[in-house]
Order: sequence, then structure tokens, then C-alpha cells
Amino acid sequence: MSLSFPAQNYSLVLHMRLPLVRLIGMLLLFALVSTFWSVSNGSKNKEKTLAIIKPDGLLGNYTDDIKKTILESGFCILKEKRVQLDEDTVASFYAEHSSKNFFASLIKYMTSGSVLVMILEKENAIADWRALMGPTDARKAKTTHPHSIRAMCGLDTERNCVHGSDSIKSAQREISFFFRELSADVVTEHDEL
Repeated sequence: MSLSFPAQNYSLVLHMRLPLVRLIGMLLLFALVSTFWSVSNGSKNKEKTLAIIKPDGLLGNYTDDIKKTILESGFCILKEKRVQLDEDTVASFYAEHSSKNFFASLIKYMTSGSVLVMILEKENAIADWRALMGPTDARKAKTTHPHSIRAMCGLDTERNCVHGSDSIKSAQREISFFFRELSADVVTEHDEL
């Protein structure tokens, strides 16, 4: 037994399907354009910041935990490299601290082992990374910010496990310092250890 439709009913079905197909096509096009628009505009709002896992973080085997925390907090690690800093490089990077009494011990500390230098990206990256690191003094971080990275692996004000840029200008300067191939505007001021 076969079903048959009068020719005019078949024509009506085709006539109704054509606008539906056009509507679906327009909705798909709208969805694609919206997705592209939000992705391309979203990246304009993202910041980059420099993050360093200092020698005590690498030597203490905290690297994987720190990177996991970074990724779980919504950051993208755009680039990273492990380097052994020499005295001249540390002195140049922390030049604004050269007249301070802790400068010699800072150089000794930062050259005591390898560091992992990373470029992090997300919206509000600088402030969010600084919040995730916790206070500069790791002893204070252990009581006031117990879930921060410095509470997890830092020891004191100097041996505080991680570094982060403190402003957009610092981030630009610090990123270009370690990743010359990504140089943008080089600026020479920052305050964070």
C-alpha cells in the first residue's frame, strides 16, 4: 500500500519548507557572526601579565600546583620558559631596587636556581594574578590569604615563591625583558618583588 498526496498538497509542503530552511540558515549565520564577534572583541579586553615562579617554587616542586591554580583561575599561559638568571640579568630586572638594603640578597636568591617565566592572559590579568599570589610577605599570606600561592609555598617577604607585574606598564616592560620577540612598549618602572 502506498500513500499518495495530491499534487497541490505536495506543493504546499514544499512552499512551507522553503521559508523554514531560509530561517534556519539565517539563524545559523547569526549564531556564527555572534560567536565570531564575541571571540574577537573578547580578546581586546584581555590583559597580559608576567608571572615568575622563583627558585624556591621550582626547587620545592610547586610548579605543577602553581600552574594548575593559574589555569583553574581562568588564565591562559601564552608562553613560558625556564631560565637560570645571572647576576647582571637580575640586577637589570630589579634595577629600581638597587639602592635598597635587600638588593644583594635579592640577587643571590634569584640566581640560586632556575625560574619559570610565563606570560599569562585573561581579563583583568594583572589584578587577578596579584590577588592569586597573595601578599608579598608569605608569612602574612599564610594567615590573611591562606589559599594564595604565597601561602602555599612562600617563606617570607623575599622568598615568596612568585612574582607578578604590578601595572600595565610593568607588565609591558617585564614581558619584553624576558620575551624580546614580543616587545611592545618598553617602560622602566615597577615596585613588586
